[in-house]
Amino acid sequence: MTLSKQTPPSCDLEHFDEVSYPRPEITEFEKLADRALSRRSFLGTSLAFGASAFVMGAGALRPAEAASRIGFDQVAANDLDSITLPKGFSSQIVASWGDPLWSKGSAFDAATRGTGESQELAFGDNNDGMSVFSDGNRTIMVVNNEYVNRDIIHGNRKDGLPETPDDVRKSKAGHGVSVMEIAEENGKWSIVKDSPVNRRITADTPMAITGPAAGHDLLKTAADPSGTKSIGTWNNCGNGRTPWGTYLTCEENFNGYFSSSDEGFKVPAELQRYGVGLRDWGYAWSMTDERFDISKNINEPNRVGYIVEIDPADPTATPKKRTALGRFKHENAEVVLAADGHVVVYMGDDERGEFMYKFVSDGVYTAGGDNVNLLEDGKLFVARYSDNARGEWVELTPAATGMASKAEICIHTRIAASAVGATTMDRPEWVAANPNKAEVYCALTNNKNRGKKPNAGGDLTPAGGPNPRSANNYGQIVRLHPDGDDHLSASFDWDLFVMAGNPTVHKDAYAGSKNVNAENMFNSPDGIAFDSKGMLWIQTDGNYSNAKDFAGQGNNQMLLGDPVTGEIKRFMVGPKECEVTGITWSPDRKTMFVGIQHPGEKGGSHWPAGGDSVPRSSVIAIRRDDGDLIG
Repeated sequence: MTLSKQTPPSCDLEHFDEVSYPRPEITEFEKLADRALSRRSFLGTSLAFGASAFVMGAGALRPAEAASRIGFDQVAANDLDSITLPKGFSSQIVASWGDPLWSKGSAFDAATRGTGESQELAFGDNNDGMSVFSDGNRTIMVVNNEYVNRDIIHGNRKDGLPETPDDVRKSKAGHGVSVMEIAEENGKWSIVKDSPVNRRITADTPMAITGPAAGHDLLKTAADPSGTKSIGTWNNCGNGRTPWGTYLTCEENFNGYFSSSDEGFKVPAELQRYGVGLRDWGYAWSMTDERFDISKNINEPNRVGYIVEIDPADPTATPKKRTALGRFKHENAEVVLAADGHVVVYMGDDERGEFMYKFVSDGVYTAGGDNVNLLEDGKLFVARYSDNARGEWVELTPAATGMASKAEICIHTRIAASAVGATTMDRPEWVAANPNKAEVYCALTNNKNRGKKPNAGGDLTPAGGPNPRSANNYGQIVRLHPDGDDHLSASFDWDLFVMAGNPTVHKDAYAGSKNVNAENMFNSPDGIAFDSKGMLWIQTDGNYSNAKDFAGQGNNQMLLGDPVTGEIKRFMVGPKECEVTGITWSPDRKTMFVGIQHPGEKGGSHWPAGGDSVPRSSVIAIRRDDGDLIG
C-alpha cells in the first residue's frame, strides 16, 4: 500500500501557518506602529544611549562595574559542526534519536531510518525540554520529542515524504515523550535498557482529559462521546516539573498535523485562530488515522494544545491533559509555589503576537500530602503590559471575556485573551523563575511581523512596551517583578534583561542592549532556565546563516547571564543547523544535560557521528573536567 502524497510546505514549519493562512493586512498599520515607536523614542540614537538603564533596570550594576560571577572563559562564535565548550569542560552523548530503550529494540539503521516498530522502542526525534528525577537509586530522565524532520526520518524515500502506513507509524512514534532511566559509570552517562520505568509516550498513547473542559461538547467525538479520553500527544516543546514529582509536557504546534480530505470544507474561525486548516505539514497522518481529518472529526483539534502531566516513576499511569491551564501553543510551564502554598504556573504561547499567561491553583500544596490534582482547576490570567514599566494579570472569566463558560475559555483561550485586550508579544517562549527572588523571565524570541501585521486574531502589534522594536529579528528577554514579591499579585513591574542584536551591523536599537557586544552577541533567545546559584542559562533557536544581519553570530548557542549585573557570556556553540534547547541537571549538579535539536535540518550537518552519517538529535552531558559542580 502506498499513501497518496500531499505537497509539503515550501517553508520552515514555524512559518507554515502564516504562509498557508496569511494574516490580514491592516490599512495604515505600519504608520500606526511608527507613530507608537516615535512616541517612545525607541529607535535611533535615543535607544542607543538610553537602553542600558531601561534594560538593566533601576539601580542595576553594569557588567563593567561589577566583578564577574561567571567562572569560565567565553567561547567564540563559530559555524563548526561540533560542540564547542570553554576550556575545562567536556561533553558526551547520552541518547540520540533511534537509540533503543529496550534490549528487544534494534540499533539505529542509517539506511532505513528504522521502522514503526523500532521507533516505538527507541528514543524519539528532535528532543526538546527535559527534566531529571530521582526515584530511590534510579535517575529518571524525561525528554520531549517535539517533531520529526521529514527529510531525515524519511530519508530512505525519494521525496522525503511518508509512502507507506509504516512510515506514518514511524513518524507518530518519533513524536511525544521518552521516559528512561539513565546511569553514570566512570563519568559517562547512558540509557539503562529494560529499566522498569522506561516508556515511550507517543501520538498513539491513551490520555485522560481533566479540568473545566472535560466532557464539554467541543471535546466529544464519535470515538470518545464522553469528551474525557483522547489519544496521543505531539509537538511537545518545552516542559515543567511539579513539587510533587511529576513532569509537564507542553503541546505546541499541534495544528500542523490536521488536514481535510474535503477540499471544500469550511474551517471554523475558532480553528483558524490556531492555524488549523485544510493542509498539514506533510506528515500525512490523516492517511492512516481519520482523527486527523477535520472534515470527519471537527472536534479533534480541540483535544490537543494543552499541558500534559506525566508520572515519570509509574509507566502504567495515564497521562493527564490539564485543560485548566488553557489551550494554546504552549512553550513551557514554569511552576512556582506562592507563599501561601498556591501553585502558580507561568506560560507562553509561542506564536507571533500571542500572549503570556499565569495559572493559579484553587488548592494549595502540602508537603507530603495528596497534591496530584492541584492542576485540575484554578484561575487563568493573561498579561497586559503598560508602557510605564507596569503590568497586570487579567483573569479570564465569562464576565470579562463574554464567553459562555469557563470550559469554553479553556478551549478557546486565545480568543478569550484577545477579548480582554492582552498585550501581543514577540513569540513568548520559555519562562523561568529566579530561585533566589520573586522575579520571572520570559524569552521573546523574535517577531518579524511586529509593527507590520496583526496576529492570527486580528490584534494589533504596534512596537512598544516589552516589544520595543518593529520587524524584530533578534528578540529580547523580559523580566517581571510581582508586587509585594508575591506571585499571586495581580500587578507587576517589568524591565528588559537583554535585547539581543548585532552591534557590528547596527548602531541603533537593533544593535541590542548595553550588555550585548561584538564578543557575546546572539539572536533569538528561546530556552531559558535558572541553576541553583540563581544564574540564567540562555539557549538560542535563531538564524544561523552567519551573514548580513546575523554576521558573526555563528551557530545557535548557549549563554550564561547574571541577573544581578546583567553580564552575559557565551558558554557553548552547537553544531551546524541545530537548535540548542532543553536543559536539566543530575541530582548531584555535577552534570548538565543539554538538548541538540535538528542538526542538519537543511542538509549541512553530520553531527554527532561525523563523516557522511545521518544527523541525529541528541541529549548531551556536560561536565567540568575537575569534577566540580556545574550550575
